[in-house]
Amino acid sequence: MTDETLHPGTPPKDCALCPRLSAYRTEQVARHSGWWNAPVPPLGDASAWLAIVGLAPGLKGANRTGKPFHGDEAGKMLFGTLAELGLATETPDGWDAPGLFITNAVACAPPGNLPETAEKHNCRSYLAEQLAALPALKVVVALGETAHQAAIKAVGGKLPKYRFGHGVAHKLPSGVVLVDSYHCSRLNTNTGLLTPDMFKAALGSTLAYRA
Repeated sequence: MTDETLHPGTPPKDCALCPRLSAYRTEQVARHSGWWNAPVPPLGDASAWLAIVGLAPGLKGANRTGKPFHGDEAGKMLFGTLAELGLATETPDGWDAPGLFITNAVACAPPGNLPETAEKHNCRSYLAEQLAALPALKVVVALGETAHQAAIKAVGGKLPKYRFGHGVAHKLPSGVVLVDSYHCSRLNTNTGLLTPDMFKAALGSTLAYRA
């Protein structure tokens, strides 16, 4: 996939909207100077029909690599499932997934992988701009309830009308379809909240809206 660092809505590397997250990034620079340690830009291209929205970069995954869902178990499950569905191909440099756009509701790795409410709100305008710059967008997959809420707000929907539920598809006022899935985190897979078959079914349901 192409790393579109200049895609509209890409947060600046020195973003200071969230003091707690900014301080956490500074801590990681001191500990791991060779890591990305900055807001992680979206990955994909402007012709994408499918956007996948996660929660936030993993500390040792995307925060290290600078690419959403690269470098951790969640990414292995995401791209592995996309490959099973014929939506991604592994390459020596990572993954090739034409037509896909991958981003997060919160652009910086949060302590404990838990962004605070204000941090979610601060990043919402970035996500809205990212999705608005995808003219061919037909489907958004929200990985978890935070991503669900962020995606609905980003495309102009109203939260009380659309409740999160794994595998549930919501037709939003813009015409975009939102498909919910539990996040493919190690916690969710280890506890059995999300199984490989459940995840494949949720992602596979997007194919019905591709044409």
